[in-house]
Amino acid sequence: MINTVLVGFGFSATTFHLPFLKELKEYRVTGVVSSRPDDVSRHLPDAEVFATLGAALESEATLFIITTPTHLHNEMIEACLKAGKDVLVEKPAFLTVAEGEALRDLEENSRGIVNVFHNRRSDGDFLTVKALLEKGELGDWKVFESRFDRFRPVVRDRWRENAGPGAGILFDLGSHLIDQALVLFGVPDKVQADVMIQRDGGQSDDGFFLTLHYGQKRVYVRSNPFIAGEAPRFELHGTEGSFIKHGLDPQEAALRDGKLTPDILETGTLSQEETSAIPIESGCYVDFYRELAASYIDRRPLVPLSDALLTTRVIELARLSSDEQRTIDF
Repeated sequence: MINTVLVGFGFSATTFHLPFLKELKEYRVTGVVSSRPDDVSRHLPDAEVFATLGAALESEATLFIITTPTHLHNEMIEACLKAGKDVLVEKPAFLTVAEGEALRDLEENSRGIVNVFHNRRSDGDFLTVKALLEKGELGDWKVFESRFDRFRPVVRDRWRENAGPGAGILFDLGSHLIDQALVLFGVPDKVQADVMIQRDGGQSDDGFFLTLHYGQKRVYVRSNPFIAGEAPRFELHGTEGSFIKHGLDPQEAALRDGKLTPDILETGTLSQEETSAIPIESGCYVDFYRELAASYIDRRPLVPLSDALLTTRVIELARLSSDEQRTIDF
């Protein structure tokens, strides 16, 4: 059993982590770093509440799950590694490639290992796209589009949307979409991007449109806050047909409703000689957490810092491309 400390106890901790930590026998939550002990006690009456990460690092817990605002990740991972602890950190793991390289070097000389929480590798629609590519169902792929749109036309007063390090939708949703593209297709040749602030009063980027070049092939990764209604989530087009999937993976909505797994059975559209509906694979966030436990036991990261370094490199190049309005070689 892995004795675990949650660092932060906001929406992410209680929605995306705690349900699986409670469900799976591989984990036991022994502590929480939080300034709201009453909130913690309602969910985890037996857990010790620590005022600071430093105090928690003196405990016997071996795994620390960092769910704090992004700009705190680097220093917290560093503190955990220096204490010889294992880490699971929310994406993005760090803000710059330089930070990531320093953490990677520190990890190599530490007893601890770091995983990055890319749970959307376990989205059912992503797994369906991956299977279509592996089976060659659409022939030689030519165009892939991945979108995560919302209808949020009014700016909210929260750290992700305010000005400051780690804010903005490219760090938030972009980290997921870029990671998925890198898993499917590897490192691109070039990056071209438009990173924008479109909402009135916006202080950080609220939309992006990235083009990743793979020779003659193209990957489009995008998000916008003005999309009302159900937009395509994935499009995959090849020499022998097309696949289109609308709507977001239902696992997050299920977790918001207090369910570990959704009741919805999704379908996508496969167009070849004829157009037909095909079932979407079941997502498996719970399996992600099971594999995560094995990674700590086997001492082999499931989503290592090296993966996060590639994602952050794409983000850095995207910002440069947008600022200078040019295509950047990877």
